[in-house]
Amino acid sequence: MSTNNTVSENHSTAVNHEHRDDAGRKMGMWLFLFTELLLFGGLFLVYSIYRFMNPADFSNGSHHLDVFMGALNTMVLITSSLTVALSITAIQKGNAKLALRMLAVTILLAIFFLVNKYFEWGHKIHYDLYPGTDLFKALPSGEGLFYVLYYFMTGLHMIHVIVGAVILVFMGKYISDGSINSSNYTLLENGGLYWHLVDLIWIFLFPLLYLIH
Repeated sequence: MSTNNTVSENHSTAVNHEHRDDAGRKMGMWLFLFTELLLFGGLFLVYSIYRFMNPADFSNGSHHLDVFMGALNTMVLITSSLTVALSITAIQKGNAKLALRMLAVTILLAIFFLVNKYFEWGHKIHYDLYPGTDLFKALPSGEGLFYVLYYFMTGLHMIHVIVGAVILVFMGKYISDGSINSSNYTLLENGGLYWHLVDLIWIFLFPLLYLIH
């Protein structure tokens, strides 16, 4: 009886320790996401201030952005948030194969987003519409500022997309080797939270840059 009680107590201690670790990981991820929101929130504030100061120039600049490609990328990221959520649900139910498939779809959507953004940037770069060129220097100062902010904010967001995709690749590896399973999926949840942040940031970037004229 004493041995059984000791085993039970040890198991209970291990479970409590695991729960504390999971809570710590989640708290750490939420704090990190908060700093990311502060970063992009500051950029959105800067953009809003300069847009208020240069309404006509910012309007002209936004008219030269491809709304269709921006909308397509918005749908891609919204869909990818769904697939990463389905991956988490699948692993919670013990379906590792489905979790891996949904994670693979999410990564493919991330690649599609980056390729689409590459062509969007490439079109502008082909016509020398980027900082440092003669065409850019000839733009009104407000319109030039719009494009500086456009390249900086979408470029920073692309870096986050790449980082998020790499994180999801590692999550797939952990699912494959059993490190992430139906009883231990906090890492995948944290990876999903980061990916939802990437989606959320773009949902703000899209109307600010492409739709508000």
